[in-house]
Amino acid sequence: MHVVAAVLARADGRVLIAQRPAGKPMAGAWEFPGGKLDPGEERFAGLARELDEELGVQVEAARPLIRYVHSYPERDVDLDTWRVTRWHGEPRGLEGQALDWRAPDTLAARDTLGAGDTLATMGLLPADAAIVSALRLPSLLSVTPPAAPDGEAAFLDALETAAGSAPLICLRRPDLEPAALLELAAGAACRIEDTGARLLLHGEPAALAPLLLEPPAALRARLGDAIAGLHVPARSLAGLSARPVPASLWFGASCHDAAELEAARSAGADYAFLGPVQPTASHPGAPGIGWPAFTAAVEPLAMPVYAIGGLGPQDLDEAWQGGAQGVAAIRGLWPGRPADS
Repeated sequence: MHVVAAVLARADGRVLIAQRPAGKPMAGAWEFPGGKLDPGEERFAGLARELDEELGVQVEAARPLIRYVHSYPERDVDLDTWRVTRWHGEPRGLEGQALDWRAPDTLAARDTLGAGDTLATMGLLPADAAIVSALRLPSLLSVTPPAAPDGEAAFLDALETAAGSAPLICLRRPDLEPAALLELAAGAACRIEDTGARLLLHGEPAALAPLLLEPPAALRARLGDAIAGLHVPARSLAGLSARPVPASLWFGASCHDAAELEAARSAGADYAFLGPVQPTASHPGAPGIGWPAFTAAVEPLAMPVYAIGGLGPQDLDEAWQGGAQGVAAIRGLWPGRPADS
């Protein structure tokens, strides 16, 4: 069953959710508005029709946000979610459903239901959890070069500039030991404090996760809340029996095919990179996987996936149409480097 759902966001960042009315399965739970596509109906046309029928609003512009398959005991649902960027009219519950505007950070579902909990008290439908992750993650994610040939001061200058265009920066420095990487992150923290950007530390989880959970006392004040999470290479996933960081931190992985994406999802990753999509200067002569293969790998997966490799901000529209959360890039988002890696 193909279902289209919509995310409508106000200027203050709050998004619209609707409560399932009495008489429907899972009545009382909250979800993003939408409904089933009619046979032969185009996705955008179905979205516009559903929002007109349910909310009395006319969709003027929208783009894909995330699409994946969610399995219920009785059926599989192809959950196709769009971000509505422009609409006309004030949303109303035309089918008797309650409506509410909520900040995305308040919608994260709990992993398990406690005694006495119901779907209604938990909040959002579990099927919509990946939509919340997609809402909370940015469209552009910068990855640092793997070394600092011009020195750490120049590296931090460039990182500060990159923070102006990418709210998340993956600090990937394989030339540094974990303790030195954390020291570099502390130096970066003061540089990006006023930009609102935060850092994902890249490395082996066995070494980095303990430092993230309990940073050295001398670095805690300098780090502040600059650390957003942990990003690991695909080779690390096989050794993980559980998520290495708590839900308060992002956990992501770099992947190259569908099998590695599934390993990341099984390890509890919130997001992943997949690529290279296009040929890159860092891998001369190696072809990219291309957009059709990217889409085929990510579409069934309930996890936001960034396209990486030979891409930059100019590729965002194509990335969204291909099922990506957005674009992750080294050269495409790092100052002074061409977008070919």
